[in-house]
Amino acid sequence: MIRAPLRPLARILRAREAGENPDAIEAENLRLRHENMRDASRLQAEGRLLVLSVFFFCAFALVGARMGLLAASEAEEPRAQASGAAIVAQRADITDRNGRILATNMYTYSLYAQVPDMVDKPKAARELALIFPDLNEQKLLEDFTGKRKFLWIRRVLSPEQKQAVHDIGDPGLLFGPREMRLYPNGKLAAHILGGATFGREGVHSAEVIGVAGVEKAFDDFLRDPANGGKPLQLSIDLTVQSALRQVLYGGMKLMNAKGAAAVLMNIHTGEIISMVSLPDFDPNDRPTPALTGDPADSPLFNRAVQGVYELGSTFKIFAIAQSMELGLNGPDTMVDANAPMKWGKFTIREFENKNYGPKLSVTDVIVKSSNVGTARIAMEIGAQRQKEFLRTLGFLEATPVEMVEAPGARPIFPSNWSEITTITASYGHGIAASPLHLAAGYSSLLNGGTLVTPTLLKRENVAPGPRIVSKQVSAAARDMLRQVVVRGTASFGAVPGYEVGGKTGTANKPKPNGGYYDNKNINTFAAVFPTSEPEYTLIVTMDEASDNSSSKPRRTAGWTAVPVAAEVIRRTAPLLGLRPIIEKVGLPEVTLTSN
Repeated sequence: MIRAPLRPLARILRAREAGENPDAIEAENLRLRHENMRDASRLQAEGRLLVLSVFFFCAFALVGARMGLLAASEAEEPRAQASGAAIVAQRADITDRNGRILATNMYTYSLYAQVPDMVDKPKAARELALIFPDLNEQKLLEDFTGKRKFLWIRRVLSPEQKQAVHDIGDPGLLFGPREMRLYPNGKLAAHILGGATFGREGVHSAEVIGVAGVEKAFDDFLRDPANGGKPLQLSIDLTVQSALRQVLYGGMKLMNAKGAAAVLMNIHTGEIISMVSLPDFDPNDRPTPALTGDPADSPLFNRAVQGVYELGSTFKIFAIAQSMELGLNGPDTMVDANAPMKWGKFTIREFENKNYGPKLSVTDVIVKSSNVGTARIAMEIGAQRQKEFLRTLGFLEATPVEMVEAPGARPIFPSNWSEITTITASYGHGIAASPLHLAAGYSSLLNGGTLVTPTLLKRENVAPGPRIVSKQVSAAARDMLRQVVVRGTASFGAVPGYEVGGKTGTANKPKPNGGYYDNKNINTFAAVFPTSEPEYTLIVTMDEASDNSSSKPRRTAGWTAVPVAAEVIRRTAPLLGLRPIIEKVGLPEVTLTSN
């Protein structure tokens, strides 16, 4: 910095020449120098104050923002440092074929106690027993005053329970955030979904693992982070599932049945559109498996998949179709149906000891449900060919459907496939399979004759499977089943506009120690609709059903399972997008007359 001189020589000389005082010049220059120094100091101070103000503003803004964020966030209890590997709790959703939620996740809290940090243990035990009536106050107090330092109290809390525990105010009672499985539709599709529970648990999170159904079968997929939360899409239609369950539940009560099952399947793709087993349960509160009694009576038992029954006369169409495929018979071929039929020490009888013979057409064998006529046809086929045909249809193996229960539900049949087995298996006795087996078998036979595999996953553009029978035989079988509804044992199955075809099956239930009950049946109706252009198969099975509307109980499928199946079709066909077929009515003849 260059300072101006206080006594500049030129000005001093001029001042002396003019007779002025040179000291005044020095005083003036000194004053100006002090004013410049003051102004510079002021500017420097103002700059420093500005910088300091900006710093304090930013600091207070940051503190204010943090305080606002904390005020807006949910309050959390202090958390201890977790040890070990982190638990991945995220689990993908499960949806129906239209993307509607069947299973999802809900964030909740667990409750645990750090016993050394508790202040008033008797009060905490007393208050917790009031909040959770299933907890024992004395047992809690013993745990709090014992040697334990950590104690799980509740795995899952509702928001109300969490607030009530929070109000106790004991610092030793802590909450851990976690994720739980939620089934928003309750009992709907319970056996399909199965349910979930907790695996490895920590105070901060817990594994959600499947315990049954598709939750267990697709556990790895649902828990895989690599899928990015992609939902598992099932073939189930939630709306159809609801309608079918409602009708089946009403039918079960109306027909005094102890249980019922139904399977609705796409006849071309094998997609299971709806599957119901009753009684059922709520997967949000899955019951504990019963340790005593018949496992089949448990609501956890899936009658549609795990229920292996003799399905009676519903099997007759397989013998008829195989006979036509082999060229042994046609729809109009006359066969010996004279009853009873003797084979060695065995006697084959018709229902209520009727005799439909001496001759019946193959079509009428199905329409009248003749055991003897079917047995004659089966004997023409032979044991080995019959067994291989049923194997091709999947009746000798467990269904490959994507459920953990399926592999254990293997069909039951004699190891030695003798001629008497050939006879009885042709009309559904001596061989036991599940309703799902029957749905897949009917679909394969009636969809044009190509094999389908049952699935619970939504499929697109499914290629036809291996051919089972020709298109002509498949169409002939559908026509026969249509006649069963039009003029046979399933007349109550008619639904105007939907061309229902089907076959009834009534089988006596076996006793645990051998033999059969006289008054306990498994009643089944296997239906296809529309028969002219088949789209769906429906299997309805009822356990110990009885129509008691008349003086004498009626326990056959025609009186029990058939009306229920007809109501199912009446309710679900419009939901499936099937338009009613309008029957053509001929115009009256017009006669031209002259005036």
